[in-house]
Amino acid sequence: MIDSQQFENIKQKHGRYASWAVWADAAENPKSNMGDMSIFVLDSNPRLLHVLKTNVIMVGLNIASFSRLLLEAFRNFHDPHPSANDFKIRYAFRDTEYYGAYMTDIVKGEETTNSKDLHARLKANPALVEQNIEHFREELRDLNCTAPTILAFGVVAYSIVHDNLGSGEYSRLIKLTHYSHYISKEKYREKVLSQIARHEMAAPVMFPLS
Repeated sequence: MIDSQQFENIKQKHGRYASWAVWADAAENPKSNMGDMSIFVLDSNPRLLHVLKTNVIMVGLNIASFSRLLLEAFRNFHDPHPSANDFKIRYAFRDTEYYGAYMTDIVKGEETTNSKDLHARLKANPALVEQNIEHFREELRDLNCTAPTILAFGVVAYSIVHDNLGSGEYSRLIKLTHYSHYISKEKYREKVLSQIARHEMAAPVMFPLS
């Protein structure tokens, strides 16, 4: 658990691109209430701090649209747009030990929905990769976490973390199918939880829950 001061520091410093794996409950349809940001108001949701984890990090590649950056803090991964697939993350991790994880993109300030093009640009510009890796390390320091479990959405995000972070900087790095994959929310939950389980069976690591 984090305290309110740390929460506010992260909100002010990283809230434009980061968030937490906490959402309002779905109502009439699977995508309903995805944009409800009242869950991050401590005055009305005092139990939030008990849910948040700093030793589990969910990592995407990059923000798909800068329009999210112009909205309130922690909007990333909480996109209410009808075409967005963030709702699959909510469904996949509800009632699991990973719910409440810190969420961020490994690459900041690069708007594109084409991961292959972005990966090519990063390979051609190692300094940009290092800049973003150092930014990620700064986030980990602000979370005050050491050797977290990292869940990486998609091959490219996984590769960037794997190739640029030292193995001692995390306890587990697990590659997950990206939530934009054309698959139902039920199948997505089944798939990512099985990917985590297979990794645990191959190299079990015990870690305390925040």
